[in-house]
Amino acid sequence: MKFQELCFVSLTSFTLLFIYVASTQPPFSCDSLDPSTNSYPFCQTTLPIIQRARDLVSRLTLDEKITQLLNTAPAIPRLGIPAYEWWSEALHGVSNVGPGIKFGGTIKAATSFPQVILTAASFDAYQWYRIGQAIGREARAIYNAGEANGMTFWAPNINIFRDPRWGRGQETPGEDPHVTGKYAVSYVRGVQGDTFQGGKLIGHLQASACCKHFTAYDLDNWKGVNRFVFDARVTLQDLADTYQPPFKRCVKDGRASGIMCAYNRVNGVPSCADQNLLSKTARGEWDFKGYIASDCDAVDVMYNDQRYTKAPEDAVVDVLRAGMDLNCGSFLQKYTKSAILQKKLPESIIDRALHNLFAIRMRLGLFNGNPVNNPFGNIGTDHICSPEHQILALEAARNGIVLLKNDAKLLPLPKAAMSLAVIGPNANSPQTLLGNYAGPPCTSVTPLQALQGYVKNTVYHPGCDTVSCSTGAIDKAVDIAKQADFVVLVMGLDQTQEREELDRVDLLLPGRQQELITCVAKSAKRPVVLVLLSGGPIDISFAKDDPKIGGILWAGYPGQGGGTALAEIIFGDHNPGGRLPVTWYPQDYTKVPMTDMRMRPESDYPGRTYRFYEGDTVFEFGYGLSYSKYSYAFTHVSQKNLYLNHSSSLHTTRISNSIRYNLVSELGTEVCDQKKFTVSVGLKNHGEMAGKHPVLLFARQGSRGDGRPKKQLIGFQSVILSAGEMGSIEFEVRPCEHLSRANEYGLMVMEEGRHFFVVGDDEHSVTIIV
Repeated sequence: MKFQELCFVSLTSFTLLFIYVASTQPPFSCDSLDPSTNSYPFCQTTLPIIQRARDLVSRLTLDEKITQLLNTAPAIPRLGIPAYEWWSEALHGVSNVGPGIKFGGTIKAATSFPQVILTAASFDAYQWYRIGQAIGREARAIYNAGEANGMTFWAPNINIFRDPRWGRGQETPGEDPHVTGKYAVSYVRGVQGDTFQGGKLIGHLQASACCKHFTAYDLDNWKGVNRFVFDARVTLQDLADTYQPPFKRCVKDGRASGIMCAYNRVNGVPSCADQNLLSKTARGEWDFKGYIASDCDAVDVMYNDQRYTKAPEDAVVDVLRAGMDLNCGSFLQKYTKSAILQKKLPESIIDRALHNLFAIRMRLGLFNGNPVNNPFGNIGTDHICSPEHQILALEAARNGIVLLKNDAKLLPLPKAAMSLAVIGPNANSPQTLLGNYAGPPCTSVTPLQALQGYVKNTVYHPGCDTVSCSTGAIDKAVDIAKQADFVVLVMGLDQTQEREELDRVDLLLPGRQQELITCVAKSAKRPVVLVLLSGGPIDISFAKDDPKIGGILWAGYPGQGGGTALAEIIFGDHNPGGRLPVTWYPQDYTKVPMTDMRMRPESDYPGRTYRFYEGDTVFEFGYGLSYSKYSYAFTHVSQKNLYLNHSSSLHTTRISNSIRYNLVSELGTEVCDQKKFTVSVGLKNHGEMAGKHPVLLFARQGSRGDGRPKKQLIGFQSVILSAGEMGSIEFEVRPCEHLSRANEYGLMVMEEGRHFFVVGDDEHSVTIIV
């Protein structure tokens, strides 16, 4: 008989709790063998979770309640409640960045998928879901093995990659609200255990996902302006059609169980103290049912850095009344009780927050007795670094890498190449492949190691001491390049150049990298291949225009499978199909202050992202080549004219600038659903290789100006076609969502006139009649 089993007899809840924590079994409450706790209503799994949560909270003292408002929530032995750590990270794989996950015991690593910006470049929502699902399974497996203190993961980061200099842009799905929202839904459903199409296990969570950072957060530390004091001045129009849509979709369609409010202020109000944002919008309009956490020390920042309140107790009152439930940090531990004693805060507000928090822990199955009895309790460690997950990591890297240039079909290189020179500071750096918020990977193969697998006679030289390239041995690299049949340069950025708390000030390659690339290319026998590892865009106009640089690949931070994926593409074992999820701007764009939050162009301002930017680009959003050429054509559009004035639900028709329009909110859900129609696109692979190809469907209005986007993405799907094969994709168009725009008051409107669908070079029009 096991020691634990012997100890079940006549043990107090405290002793039980100690044994569970000390063993390899995860801590839990409400064990069936413990009569001192299993009779509580909060242990009755047949009761509604909110009723169970209220019962539990009603049994806590005020001091106990306050301790549970913190990310590191201590045990409450008298009720058999174990300790819990809310802060864990799983941005692109289970990570040890937060205190909830520790590697180094029996579990040493987890599958490290590509950094999000590269994953997004696949434009494959089902792949995003599969990645989330794999992360959720590995997270649950680690917890089931007793090597985690929590299962609430503070991901995904779904802020819009608004400015190319943002150090955390690498963490996001890019600059487009539709892509970002779709990514959020796919990832969250995967992590939490929902099906891809929206079905779910009622009440239960495989793991908990948290959408962050709510909202308009996209500046970390730029020229002395940091995220802690930054006040993002955002128009209602930009909030409505750029900053808020991903969060709305994450909550309404993804059913995320968590939201994180950001450090920054929005129009003067700290996000964590914004009742309109947290309670009216998220909980009211979007029907959010989860918990809201502060970014770490955000409440302290609000008081000590932003000086938003006069007394610390007032900061506690402001955030809890606004709707925040959990403080990452210790501020609420210090000042909540005094706020209550000063009669600034009723205890009922704390109870509300705790109802939300304990409801999540119950949905995770932590108050259902032994975890093996819940739907995810038998997920074992065989899911961690499983062959299936590692293949998925490799597949995601393959499908995300973007071919930016391929003059004279230099790529793929011949496998019969006699010699290869691999040059660059990123060529043999396993850490650079991972990006930030990464845990230890299951395995790691650098680009150099993978390329050596194709060409035995491979010579390597870093060229620069580090990515900063302040010093280097350019002459030595040139000598090596002269001798080789082919040259691959692996350059770009790393976390010393862009990361959390570090924004860039320019868009150029660091130090002497450009000099190294140019000198090597000039001396090589044939045009060279340039590989860029980076999260943010880089102005490589010099390489784009240099005939001695024949091929350019952007590989983001491609994760544990990135080196292998790159080599497979370079030597033709995979046909690249990734497309840029963010605009690549020229260096001249850095004249625009990063602090300017406007999306739309004005006389002194070029605008931001492909939807509004009026200037030149190095590479456009959605750009990406392949070893095949694809053609598109609209084959069927089931609607030519959309009549909005034939519905009894229509209350008002308005006129602005001689253009008639209707408010989407006044059309109503039923009418909007009735107006859905389909668009079919035919495509053909004209190349000699099979390929996976994302098809992007845009919409634009016939008339410009008045804040209308130049165009906006409304749908994307990937299709696999063999050489010479034809295929067809059908898109569902929801006019109230896809053909509407935000007006200056932040209201979505449907305007009369012609609207155009765009795919590749082909267009098709539909007319809205109001």
